[in-house]
Amino acid sequence: MRVIAGSARRLLLVTPEGTDTRPTQDRIKETLFNMIHTQIPGTVFLDLCAGSGGIGIEALSRGARRAYFVENRQDAVKCIQENLHRTHFEEASVVLKQDVLNAIMNIHEKQADLIYIDPPYESGLQKKILARLASVPYVTEESVIILETALDADLSFTERLGFIVEREKRYKTNEHVFLRRKAVHDEGSDLSGKL
Repeated sequence: MRVIAGSARRLLLVTPEGTDTRPTQDRIKETLFNMIHTQIPGTVFLDLCAGSGGIGIEALSRGARRAYFVENRQDAVKCIQENLHRTHFEEASVVLKQDVLNAIMNIHEKQADLIYIDPPYESGLQKKILARLASVPYVTEESVIILETALDADLSFTERLGFIVEREKRYKTNEHVFLRRKAVHDEGSDLSGKL
């Protein structure tokens, strides 16, 4: 796994051994960042269920101001820390070795601009994470949430939590779903032009 673009371009990253983490493939990561690259500079980026931290590090390499890495597994946290050292992004990063639902409550930013969620597909965490994000003030109408999930995932609950699906990018075995908090003044508004 490598950093694709930006100040840390081509640097190789370490990943935990075994199959407990599922690093996002380079080609999928490249497609994702081609879609959001203009939004990244100067942002606060959250990498939830971060694994080895490859997504958050890619955001930092492309100009994010700060990135939070949330991961509960010790071996994965060690990989994140080593990768941040390799890429010289330690000062721009906050690593939270915590359960993701607790960590969401321990982030104190005025606004999180981009939030990437990649929980184990069958864990049932997607709904819990989105419900928790719906309750914190730093997730605003301007925040973009990107959920990596299985192609057959049922996301019908997102509207009840106050989110709208703005865009979906499907790959062979998974997809990225882009969500935003519903605008209070216009529940039916289409904000997709901002993506």
